Amino acid sequence: MMKKSLFYLTISTMFAFASCSDKNITINSGNLILEINQQMEMKVNSAICKSKPLTTDFVASEFLITKTFEAKQFGIENNTSESINDLHGKGEKTVITGLFDKDGFQIKKCLSISVYDSFPGMAFYKVSYVNSGKRNLQVIKWVNHNYTIQSNGDKPKFWSFQGQSTRKRADWILPVDSTFSQNNYMGMNNTDYGGGMPITDVWRHDVGIAIGHVELVPKLVSLPVNKDEYSDFATIGLEYNYEDNKNFLPGDTLQTIETFVSVHTCDCFSTLSNYSKFMQQSGIKFVAEEPNAFEPVWCAWGYWQKFTMAEIEGTLQKVKDLGIKWVDIDDGYQITEGDWNIAPNRFPNGQQAMRKLVEKIHAMGLKAKIWWAPLAVDPGAKLLKDNPDIIIRDKDGAPQYITGWECYYLSPVYQKTLDHTKSLLKMYLQDWGFDGLKMDGMHLNCVLPDYADGHFVSSPEEAAEKLPMYFKAIYEMANAIKPNVVIQNCPCGDCVSYFNIPYMNQAVASDPGSSWQTRLKGKTYKALRQGIAYYGDHIELSDGGFDFASQVGIGAVPGTKFTWPNGDFKLTPEKEIAMKKWISIYNSEMISKGKYLGNLYDICYDKPETHVIQKGDTLYYAIYDKNWNKEIELRGLNDIKYTVVDYENDKVLGTVEASNPKLNASFTNHLLIKVYPSEKNN
Repeated sequence: MMKKSLFYLTISTMFAFASCSDKNITINSGNLILEINQQMEMKVNSAICKSKPLTTDFVASEFLITKTFEAKQFGIENNTSESINDLHGKGEKTVITGLFDKDGFQIKKCLSISVYDSFPGMAFYKVSYVNSGKRNLQVIKWVNHNYTIQSNGDKPKFWSFQGQSTRKRADWILPVDSTFSQNNYMGMNNTDYGGGMPITDVWRHDVGIAIGHVELVPKLVSLPVNKDEYSDFATIGLEYNYEDNKNFLPGDTLQTIETFVSVHTCDCFSTLSNYSKFMQQSGIKFVAEEPNAFEPVWCAWGYWQKFTMAEIEGTLQKVKDLGIKWVDIDDGYQITEGDWNIAPNRFPNGQQAMRKLVEKIHAMGLKAKIWWAPLAVDPGAKLLKDNPDIIIRDKDGAPQYITGWECYYLSPVYQKTLDHTKSLLKMYLQDWGFDGLKMDGMHLNCVLPDYADGHFVSSPEEAAEKLPMYFKAIYEMANAIKPNVVIQNCPCGDCVSYFNIPYMNQAVASDPGSSWQTRLKGKTYKALRQGIAYYGDHIELSDGGFDFASQVGIGAVPGTKFTWPNGDFKLTPEKEIAMKKWISIYNSEMISKGKYLGNLYDICYDKPETHVIQKGDTLYYAIYDKNWNKEIELRGLNDIKYTVVDYENDKVLGTVEASNPKLNASFTNHLLIKVYPSEKNN
């Protein structure tokens, strides 16, 4: 047994140390297999039946890049293991240490890998380095989970979930084939766009691999995915680049953040679901579901920013007749962002006119939501003139800019911002009488590092890390003013920040560029927070401007911005009949309140694309394809006979059983069916 070195004095638990040998170290968790050789290089593979290797060669997966060299190979000195039992249950922790020794430089590496019985297929990493030599180093970046993932001949070679946010508003789930490169930086990628989901998941038809971080606050890391046109593999990783090279002095310790790797079958649903479960056990707490958030929505945005009170009031009876319950007053009521004062050309009597509009909405049995862009302030706003210190500034002292709104960013960590926000919430919810908030803007996902004096941050990056606490404060202050208020967070086109989800009770498709985006975002949200009200946004943004099947079918709350009797989105008699039918189907079935069964079908490789939601003993299948004319397989059935009903057209299609769950189907674009025990018919 080897003597414990000073390197381990921070570890309080006694380890049973194993002497080093020439054998590789193997760590198993469910179907996950980690192999570590004597240079602390790694292979990651899966024990899933009939799956081909994910990685074939040992590679340096956790390492440092310095100004002088890359520290990749660390000769193992010690490795230990012990049983653990913590917030995540019972498991095992393996700690491996090694030494990098080159040209007079010495770095010790400590790799701690924990696996848990309750999270099979996942492993959680903590990595630290000590400059054990006598020479100073300049560290450029650290890298974790640097893997080369082999293809198995699928077409496309891989599908992936990638959580970055940029002005391109790319799909969150997308193929990796031919030439591909995406950095997936979790900070600001454009003046407005940034943040997202700190997870990359790459899968083949047989198996997938995912990596990410499990810190309880956003971190400004990157999760790059790359593939060369002529290669048969893709590379992934998780890395942190120091804005200025980090001084790594003799005796200093450099710690990375806590990260994970996992393997799985099917698409990214299980990865996202297990990640969220782990985060919740670690301390992330979601606010309660709000029943009112599941009701259909009409938004005045169809009249754009130049709407009039007469246009909104003239549309209300149509909204009510269609079975819609919410009226959203959108952008345009204000003179300036930041002050949020009433525009007299739309509301001649100012706040009194706004209150009367809300009262009229309520008198018709409807609820009212107000559009708001938190953290945005116009350069000419009174708020900014009176409080020039309230905005985020870069290291040169220049204000950070929100291009989309032509505004500056308020600092989310500054008390003046919180005080101003509280006064706005009182105005919206108490003085004006609104029942909900539509918080809107691509800038809601993340903020840039804040270098302004007096904002009480320990580091510039703390502004981004504490942004979610701003939304937590909004939720708590709003509910103190008006319980059961609906809080929607709509980061236009962004891949939503996971750390903001806990403080909303209505998620949203957030300006989907297609029906595919509506569906994939729905699957993502339901994986991360099963049961959340997911609003499908305006139906006019879907394929053909009228794809209710992609909202209702996946359990989204339907919405529209139709105009009447005129306008850019005029409600024609034909559309009115169809819309009333779809809203009626939604209100009667309320599929949005069911349990989304996300592991039954791969959203990408399985054809046709299929989503399943369970309500009691009834299963709802939403099936999508441009033109399908052959069998479909209904997965997830129990060992009983089911009646199959096309609930869109109220038509019985036959019966099916788990022993032969096949159904002949012919449809264009979609098929929506529900199956329930046939004994119900008796």
